[in-house]
Amino acid sequence: MTKLITTLQGIVGSSHVLTAAEDQAPYLRDWLGKYQGAALAVVRPGSTAEVAAVMAACTGARVAVVPQGGHTSLSGGATPDASGRAIVLSLSRMNRIRAVDAIGQTIVVDAGVVLAKVQDAAREAGLLFPLSLGSEGSCTVGGNLAANAGGVAVLRYGVMRELTLGLEVVLPDGRVWDGLRALRKDNTGYALRDLFIGSEGTLGIITGAVLKLFPQPTARATAFVAVADAAAALKLLQSSRTRCGDRLTAFEFLTSATLEMILRQMPDARLPFAAIPEAAVLIELSDIGEEAALSERLEAALADAMAEGLVADAAIAQDGTQAKAFWRVRESVSEALVREGKALKHDIAVPVAEIADFVAVMDAAVGAALPGIRPMVFGHLGDGNLHYNLMRPLAMTEADFHGHGPRITRLVHDEITRRRGSISAEHGIGQLRTSEMPLCKPPLELELMRALKRALDPHGLMNPGKLLPGA
Repeated sequence: MTKLITTLQGIVGSSHVLTAAEDQAPYLRDWLGKYQGAALAVVRPGSTAEVAAVMAACTGARVAVVPQGGHTSLSGGATPDASGRAIVLSLSRMNRIRAVDAIGQTIVVDAGVVLAKVQDAAREAGLLFPLSLGSEGSCTVGGNLAANAGGVAVLRYGVMRELTLGLEVVLPDGRVWDGLRALRKDNTGYALRDLFIGSEGTLGIITGAVLKLFPQPTARATAFVAVADAAAALKLLQSSRTRCGDRLTAFEFLTSATLEMILRQMPDARLPFAAIPEAAVLIELSDIGEEAALSERLEAALADAMAEGLVADAAIAQDGTQAKAFWRVRESVSEALVREGKALKHDIAVPVAEIADFVAVMDAAVGAALPGIRPMVFGHLGDGNLHYNLMRPLAMTEADFHGHGPRITRLVHDEITRRRGSISAEHGIGQLRTSEMPLCKPPLELELMRALKRALDPHGLMNPGKLLPGA
């Protein structure tokens, strides 16, 4: 493969073809430390033309390519296997904001731009890019697109697919599809854009995107609300939608066990309640107008809900500092989980109306299967996406607990499938859930997905071992 390395060095420059073990190391281990891979080289192109030339060279040499953005995948989707025969293609140098159109409310960006930079560029134009994630300071647009990222504002603005107007994609053979169209309406055939969003780098390399922007809210109102359980939270969601309409931007759910874990592991996290409630919801409204009026609307909605018996207690943030403190609790979940120990993670989605029943049925099922198991349940209640994480019984070692992992996960996923839900709502399949796909997808659906894969990537070089079993 010396010839290929030389060719790649000629395309991107020798300093951007990493072959030494110490230089490659940060690119070969996933963010959670679950997967460790190896690579022939890590290649860092600086433009779409360079990506195209790299892809043409790798296809010619029949060398697999693993695309990588901010390397924050929670499913091992951007980590190569251990064979050392693949190229890791990092888009970190492709980090330009190409254009901002304040009138059309769009922004054109390189795929390697960090999400927070897109948010900042939108803000400077007096607009909003609403995707909001815990990893927004390091994740990139390309990765957000590859996994069809969601986050806390999906309830109002939608997932990444709904926030995207056009794409630029380098195909496996090096050809470039220029789909960077800033059109809100385009009824001229298949929606090719949607094939690549959520494809986890298995069909091509996304190198650029046209994203939607929105008016920047001038007012926000945030409340932490204590409720009895998920069923009460769902009724509160319904009443909040009725009273607040599309001002309802976020509706985040956390169980008491999750809150206890956060307070135990994160000393700077504080709840605005005298005691830990059975469950809680973090609500945020946003609008154009006066903040006082929005806070009054939220206060009135919660007062009505309390009168109906849906709310046990509530605290409305009095200023931005208090709102940040409320959000600090929600944003601490991932770090608290890491500190608590290795969890069995399930990023699932079910129809919104079934969430409470799912949680009750599943808690009973996993508790019967493994007494003492500790469900840590939280997530985006308004769009049906829960993070159903399970911690070991306190008397059990982590090694023994994870020996039960496949059996417990099978219970969870069987229930999800029975409800026609999804085993991956926003984190992607990656290599973590690939083997589960035949158990959760109908044969025809997998057949159609494989047909698309063969049509676009006939040699099976794009991110092998991810998303589709056997691909």
